[in-house]
Amino acid sequence: MTSTDPLLQPFQLKHLTFKNRIMTTSHEPAYPEEGMPKERYRAYHVERAKAGVALTMTAGSAAVSRDSPPVFNNILAFKDEVVPWMKDLADACHEHGAAVMIQLTHLGRRTRWDKNFWLPVVSPSLNKEAAHRAFPKKIEDWDIERIIKDYADAAERMYAAGLDGIELQAYGHLMDQFWSPLTNTLDRPYGGTLDDRLKFTFDVLTAIRERVGSAFIVGVRYTGDEVLDGGLDKKDGLDISRRLKMSGMVDFLNVVRGHIDTDAGLTDLIPIQGMASSPHLDFSGEIRAATQFPTFHAARIQDVATARYAIATGKVDMIGMTRAHMTDPHIVRKIMEGREEQIRPCVGANYCLDRIYQGGAAYCIHNPATGRELFMPHEIPPAAVKRKVVVIGAGPAGLEAARVAADRGHTVIVFEAGSQPGGQVRLTARSARRLEMMGIIDWRMQQCAARGVEFRFDTVAEESHVIAEAPDVVVVATGGFPHTEVLESGNDLVVSTWDVIAGNAALSGRVLLFDDAGDHAGLQAAEFLAGAGAKVEIMTPDRAFAPEVMAMNLVPYMRSLQKLDVTFTVTFRLQSVARQGDELVAVVGSDYGGVRKERRVDHVVVNHGTVPNDELYFALKPGSRNLGAVDQSRLIAGLPQNAATNPRGTYQVFRVGDAVSARNTHAAIYDALRLVKDL
Repeated sequence: MTSTDPLLQPFQLKHLTFKNRIMTTSHEPAYPEEGMPKERYRAYHVERAKAGVALTMTAGSAAVSRDSPPVFNNILAFKDEVVPWMKDLADACHEHGAAVMIQLTHLGRRTRWDKNFWLPVVSPSLNKEAAHRAFPKKIEDWDIERIIKDYADAAERMYAAGLDGIELQAYGHLMDQFWSPLTNTLDRPYGGTLDDRLKFTFDVLTAIRERVGSAFIVGVRYTGDEVLDGGLDKKDGLDISRRLKMSGMVDFLNVVRGHIDTDAGLTDLIPIQGMASSPHLDFSGEIRAATQFPTFHAARIQDVATARYAIATGKVDMIGMTRAHMTDPHIVRKIMEGREEQIRPCVGANYCLDRIYQGGAAYCIHNPATGRELFMPHEIPPAAVKRKVVVIGAGPAGLEAARVAADRGHTVIVFEAGSQPGGQVRLTARSARRLEMMGIIDWRMQQCAARGVEFRFDTVAEESHVIAEAPDVVVVATGGFPHTEVLESGNDLVVSTWDVIAGNAALSGRVLLFDDAGDHAGLQAAEFLAGAGAKVEIMTPDRAFAPEVMAMNLVPYMRSLQKLDVTFTVTFRLQSVARQGDELVAVVGSDYGGVRKERRVDHVVVNHGTVPNDELYFALKPGSRNLGAVDQSRLIAGLPQNAATNPRGTYQVFRVGDAVSARNTHAAIYDALRLVKDL
């Protein structure tokens, strides 16, 4: 039967028919090898293609020139060897009916000169970009000439690779640096009026069309409003949109709003949890209405209902659900099969993007198979032999172990000491801005309920409880306890960040928060304290505060804390605490030596990660067949654990997450998936 769902309607763009209205917009997960989209990169896109996405847009963005060095691991479109790799990717996605495009760019000043070939970065002005801190060379005529040729060369390579089209990036990168009066101080013909500032773009488009002809699809992803004083405004954006259409060289517009030269600007353009969903959708709709031209858009479209609304109301023609597809690559298939309620939700944690901006590969906070498609499954196959699995703990690691084991068809029992599931995620979600994190727990509870997992809440599991179940496998996911025993003296006078966040310690007055973990808990506790009126000093021995809270996640914390009575002190270490009358005297030193200071405060809070709650694990270890051992080589390769060094053992035992060591949510869930998927 023909579906009436707006999302499942085809869309015709020139000769190309998209089979539905859902796409993943250009993004660079940083999976290339030596700048090439090899097997890992291809598997990532194919997973989404085979599940029904209409268009997968690769790269974010592929570099067209040698003096546009990626600051993270991007595709190098200036190399001829990219052609066969892109052809393999395109062919594999085409087999599943998905169109494939790539985003091309020159980064201009949005990079660093000390990468790759150590060439100076170029821009239409000498203005430094705050995010990457490079002072650019003011672009010359010969630079412009060669970069235009580089764009045309790269486009021709993608045409030769059999892609369905390309997209040029024009927000924050070189193309937009020409557009914006804030970053273009050139004289004519490439600086001055808006027409002059657009000349570079149209010269690039002309050169591309000369190489690839008029049939090949070419679009532009651009900002229609920089939302910056003195920058491009909404009127400029509408003018640019019309000019792109009227040029006859552009086939679609992909609209964003904002600027990305600062962490705060980037986060407003690509919002994270606690921020408004689809904040720029109406603006994109205005562009489409004004131009009557094919319009694409993506910016925190994390749920199907919003995507459906965007298409049904004619806001856009194609809607991007990019981070949502990192969380669940099978969104389209589940829509088609009437299983929307089973879609794994994107919780907006932004672990994916924050990692790439710190030089790592993109991973979803609660789908560890993303980016690991070559050896980790998105769908769990049933086991040939059914077994009994006992899981201790209903935090993210324990729930993932239970979900995966149940998907395998095993009988699963979960013991949980508390009355509710969630572990540390439930603490995190006490901040209204991070409430979406509970989606990690709620989705797994839903999956477990559908598969008959038995939960025993308010039960502190002991060795006897576990043995009484006669398990084949035991997964210990008991988490950890706050680690506050870190001072030379006075440990009994401090409280943990958990106490603050949980509401067990209502502190007022002067509070010293010693943060030696640098994660969310420190800043989250500071928000609770300062929001209640306390005067808070966050102290860290590191050279930067909260190093584990990456760039885009730091933005909402700063917007909150900078308005409150909070100060930040770096490179100092809390050594001891003593009581003197009604005050606490905190002695402060430094890892750099030769410093001793004092702070007189009312309270001291310590954030130093967790220590494993591992008593039950060590009690169960002697009776296990594997004596708790994990074959790390097989674990890394995604292979089953088959060690049986204790012939008297009656079960396998594994521990996961913070029961092993203090890490993060992604690590805990990944532990569980790769240990349990082959049971």
